[in-house]
Amino acid sequence: MLTATSPPALHFLQNVLLIFLSLALFPLSTAFLLLSYALRPLLSNHEATRRRIRYSPRTPTFHPRTILITGVGMSKGLALARSFYLAGHNVIGADFEPYRIPSSGRFSKAVGKYYALPKPNEQDGPAVYINALLQLVQIQHVDIWVSCSGVASAVEDGLAHDILSKRTSCASIQFSASTTSTLHSKDTFIAQTTRLNLPVPETHNVTSRQAVHTVLHGRPTADGRRKKRYIMKSVGVDDASRADMTLLPRRTLSQTYEHIARLPISASTPYVLQEFVAGREYCTHSLIINGHVRVFVACPSSELLMHYSALPESSALRRAMLEFTRAFVHRSEGGTGWTGHLSFDFLVEERVGERGAEAALVPIECNPRAHTAVVLFKGREKEVVEAYLGVLEQGKGRALGTNGHFEGEGGVEGDDYEYVESEHAHIVTPSNPPQYYWIGHDIIMLLLLPLLNVLQQKTTLDTCLRSWRSFLEHLLFWKDGTYELWDPLPAWWLYHVYWPGQFVGAIIGRKRWSRVNVSTGKVFRC
Repeated sequence: MLTATSPPALHFLQNVLLIFLSLALFPLSTAFLLLSYALRPLLSNHEATRRRIRYSPRTPTFHPRTILITGVGMSKGLALARSFYLAGHNVIGADFEPYRIPSSGRFSKAVGKYYALPKPNEQDGPAVYINALLQLVQIQHVDIWVSCSGVASAVEDGLAHDILSKRTSCASIQFSASTTSTLHSKDTFIAQTTRLNLPVPETHNVTSRQAVHTVLHGRPTADGRRKKRYIMKSVGVDDASRADMTLLPRRTLSQTYEHIARLPISASTPYVLQEFVAGREYCTHSLIINGHVRVFVACPSSELLMHYSALPESSALRRAMLEFTRAFVHRSEGGTGWTGHLSFDFLVEERVGERGAEAALVPIECNPRAHTAVVLFKGREKEVVEAYLGVLEQGKGRALGTNGHFEGEGGVEGDDYEYVESEHAHIVTPSNPPQYYWIGHDIIMLLLLPLLNVLQQKTTLDTCLRSWRSFLEHLLFWKDGTYELWDPLPAWWLYHVYWPGQFVGAIIGRKRWSRVNVSTGKVFRC
């Protein structure tokens, strides 16, 4: 992995090689694209299902809603756009377009209309983005805005929620600006979790190097050594800091001082020093409607998660993470009115207690936005969409029924009743979902890099062969997170237009990067 100190020539070569890889695979990908179009009428019944929902006499009260989904260039936004489309609704997609390269979601069959949104910038702030979003909602008479924020625009989407709720009748799947800001930042999230009397790792907010050294070396044990170790992250969005997993203190005092001296810690650039918890990492995705969990999934995680497998509903860990999510929402001030996406990252620490070995669930981060794990709901699109449509019931006093109409509409006549939800109300969970991967990522990480490492004598041939076997297993038995037989163009565009365009832009702009996340379009600058 390249860093900010790597020679410019290597960064240039990295971009050029990836562009040539896309060109080399272009004929094969294009042939597969054409084959998908040829097989679609024979093997896919998605269009027939959509027509049956919209026009069948069995659903005379069906009312298609206009759904705006921002972030359709990311796998999570595209997955939700496809779900609403298959459920018979009208989907409008929108996203940012770095270097003016259209996102892959623009070309999805599920997206009826698409709009490129201006990105918040230093000169205009979030106003240019929020105004564009407001105009789009008003012109298109949007019923529901489903925000699929990236990490860099989460707070701006919170501000947009506040404006839309005051100036339009559009319902938003997005937390308010104040809630989003609290949950988005690691330091305020940990402080909030502590106030709610929920478990947290030891965490310190530091604004100077001296404050870091005070924590690291201030309280030695009887043998003169610290038992705890820490990881330090910038409070703000900082790609280089996010990728830094250096354990502190380091082996020697001089190494510790040298590492900390390189970090721009100050009152204007605060950092969080968080206790390192050795354990397995997990993440969750949930949809919160009016303070209640309506959709939930948990899965194993990693620092850059590109392989997704849902924990079974019977899993004790999954249940514990669900109960934490519920407790966090219900104990938070105003949480009973929250509506939006809520994701947590957890570490499971093995501890020895009075009853022997025990597993402790430790939350380390909150993401108040949709998680890519939403792709795991394949096969349950109808139920997921019904859960989202529940946002339309708020303040109406009626329970929302199937496919976007309220119970009582066109059916049994009767007075409206007060909608009361039980804590044990149905939660939509994945049902035997496939495991997910992204072929563009795996070609590099499981196919080409292991071979390069063998040629450079950095690893053994056996290790390389194991990686190749994993790649073959994914190719044959797992599912790609972007490709669908009935909607194949977004995957082709992603690998042969969008990403090559990003690499060309990096060359022209002399931008350095260390990693990319194929599923979200995120480029980690360095």
